[in-house]
Amino acid sequence: MTTIRKGAEIAARMAIAARTEELFRASGALREGHFLLKSGRHSGAYLEKFAVLSDPAATSELVGFWAGVHRDEDGLVRVDLVAGPTTGGVILAFETGRQLGVRAIFAEEVTAADGTKRREFRRGFAIERGERVVLVDDILTTGGSLLAMIPAVEEAGGTIVACHVLVDRSGARRSTIASPTTGHVYPLDALWSFDLPTYEAGRSTCPGCAASDPLVAPGSTGTHHGAAG
Repeated sequence: MTTIRKGAEIAARMAIAARTEELFRASGALREGHFLLKSGRHSGAYLEKFAVLSDPAATSELVGFWAGVHRDEDGLVRVDLVAGPTTGGVILAFETGRQLGVRAIFAEEVTAADGTKRREFRRGFAIERGERVVLVDDILTTGGSLLAMIPAVEEAGGTIVACHVLVDRSGARRSTIASPTTGHVYPLDALWSFDLPTYEAGRSTCPGCAASDPLVAPGSTGTHHGAAG
């Protein structure tokens, strides 16, 4: 019975991954070129998450996979709060919260006086001690947004139940993520793992740089740069 159950779980995860990929491709979210990622590395392709998140039906379907995980067999919800980082995580957190019938909040990036960055829950958002929290985000590359959000939840006394992302494009296929302050390990799950190499900038390390392809910083700016030397 255990083998049958495990086989069914694997088949279900593969089906979810295939559907997630289908929705990303259908929306035109997969772009090819020479891109500067937020991590500073370069890539030959880029996932423009907002091409998917601008479609309410697609977003609702994807988030539904997460929401189903946090209901028991009787339909009872086992979490109290959903949180996401700005910017895409705001949409995902609020849709997940809507489907589960729980509160949803978001964490903003702030810069301290010493120049270090962190995530904070502002605008009157609060996490009560002992509340069961689910963290959601869109694309996992380095995990920076999730990692920056975890300490804010821990400091408030919340209990992180799970971390969910739409796509893991880190290449590591991680199933856990560790708090940068406490070292506590939390479960991490991606709907789709998209393995795409990234490169250090430079003609000797990046194919796009070697070909002198124009470098694009996608996202909110869509800035074009000259090819790195």
